[in-house]
Amino acid sequence: MREGLKKVYGICPATMTIWNEDQTYNKKGMEKYLTWLIDNGAQTISICGSTGENIAMNMEEQREIIAHISGFLGGQIPFVVGTGRYDTINTIKMSLFAQEHGADALLVILPFYLKPHKKAVLQHFRDIRAAVDVGIMVYNNPWFAGYELSVPEITSLVEDGTINSIKSAHGDPNRIHELKYHLGDKLTVFYGHDYAALEGLLVGADGWLSGFPAILPKQCRALQNACFAKDVDAAIKAQYNLQPFTDYFLYDKVNEVPHWQEICKYTLQAQGLDVGLPRKPLGELDAANKKKIEKLLADMD
Repeated sequence: MREGLKKVYGICPATMTIWNEDQTYNKKGMEKYLTWLIDNGAQTISICGSTGENIAMNMEEQREIIAHISGFLGGQIPFVVGTGRYDTINTIKMSLFAQEHGADALLVILPFYLKPHKKAVLQHFRDIRAAVDVGIMVYNNPWFAGYELSVPEITSLVEDGTINSIKSAHGDPNRIHELKYHLGDKLTVFYGHDYAALEGLLVGADGWLSGFPAILPKQCRALQNACFAKDVDAAIKAQYNLQPFTDYFLYDKVNEVPHWQEICKYTLQAQGLDVGLPRKPLGELDAANKKKIEKLLADMD
């Protein structure tokens, strides 16, 4: 990999993408949001991932967003760009564009929907490595891809120099245990879900890359700081500060309503950020859920 790349680490918001009322990209809104994230503790920025609604944008829009955010950040903070698509050729095209626009790492989800066999998936990542010279982060997300790579499969990609980081998005902190035990400092590991970051960070994760850091960055940074300091009491206190919101986020639903994207967007709105709504088919929260979020935020340190 080329010299001068920044090491991705720490609190890494999986940033939302800010849309105008007509669902076009909102540059000014995105700039205000990014500034707020950095001011509130973000140490790395990740864009165009699942929380950023990459599935809802075409390649031309994604290039516009990457170019804009890269220019706005100006290299002040490590920068991760989601470039993964189902097909290898378009993943490489987007990865090369991100590389040209200053990405320090590429977040590449496992090829999804058609659920290719593992031999093809491993080759997919090796083909991307042959085309780029920045870091590749495997987005190991069984919830969105339908499967995940095992520790031996990840190890093979580390040992041959294909990847150097991973977002472990299953949620089970045992994934972090296994990866750090078998690979140690050879692999930068991000805990990639929202409910058990305490456990993942205490057992060796190098950072937290998920939706919560994108909507509650100050509180997530406090939890990470306590974990990195090995202050278990402080970490539990920080976890309990987040727990009511976590319970609401995961469990307070009727027929799967509200969607987590809708919750995340309104959580930012309730903190004074004009971030609009998710792209359709999702939309706006109902009044009752808005009040629940406002109460949860008011009760949070």
